[in-house]
Amino acid sequence: MYQLQQIPSETKIKKYLRHILFGKNLFCPVCGSRKVVQYETRYRCRTCRKKFSLFSHTWLSNMKLPYEKFWLLLWSWTTAIPIKQTKTLTRLSEKTVRYWFSAFRAHLPRETHVLERIVQLDEAYFRNAALLMGKQKGMRRLAYDVIFQPSVDRYQATQFLFQKVKPGTKLWTDGAAIYRGIERYWPLKEHRRDLHCKWEFGKTSEIEGVFGNYRTFVRRMYHHHWSENLEEYVREFCFRFSSPELFENPLFYLQKTLSLVPTCI
Repeated sequence: MYQLQQIPSETKIKKYLRHILFGKNLFCPVCGSRKVVQYETRYRCRTCRKKFSLFSHTWLSNMKLPYEKFWLLLWSWTTAIPIKQTKTLTRLSEKTVRYWFSAFRAHLPRETHVLERIVQLDEAYFRNAALLMGKQKGMRRLAYDVIFQPSVDRYQATQFLFQKVKPGTKLWTDGAAIYRGIERYWPLKEHRRDLHCKWEFGKTSEIEGVFGNYRTFVRRMYHHHWSENLEEYVREFCFRFSSPELFENPLFYLQKTLSLVPTCI
């Protein structure tokens, strides 16, 4: 593993993690008692006699990587370092790097945007899957549905509106048949359409640009695009687009995603 100045020492990393999980005072994650003693890298509660480690009650409980290598992996992911570059940087196998990048994606916080005002809606197609995505015009707000079918129908388009578009919104789409008359199913202020066959692209320009950015991101970061990974990749992309502050450094990401899992005695 290469030594980089932006990677803290193991002592500092442990200090960061301990503060995120326990605050100022260490306590037992099982019973909440502060009567805790440390034995090398593990802790023991004098009240309930349970033993635990720093990560034992978190989603990182099975981590066997050294702290500095884990931080380097997370830094690579938050900085959008491609898979192959990260493999060389960390000297880990591609399988291991992909596993951890997938774990980081899986633990992004749940975020659901309800779009309003003016919403541009469009769909994109992949092998055996489709992506329906809306963007609030002029804002960094996205909402999406991944559909594991080769096409999108009107039912799926209306379900998207029911769940992710505020009543009274202006909806701008292309001329696809699935959007024709869609205002009869959901109270829209208006529905305008671009007819691409007539070289009309202005009303869907922002969402078309988002689809282009998404494809570029996946090719650059992961090199390949598999339909089975579509939902994971889209989720990560939408977070990077809508909440870039989460990816400023590993500490910001961990503050939002790392917490103790409640345990019953």
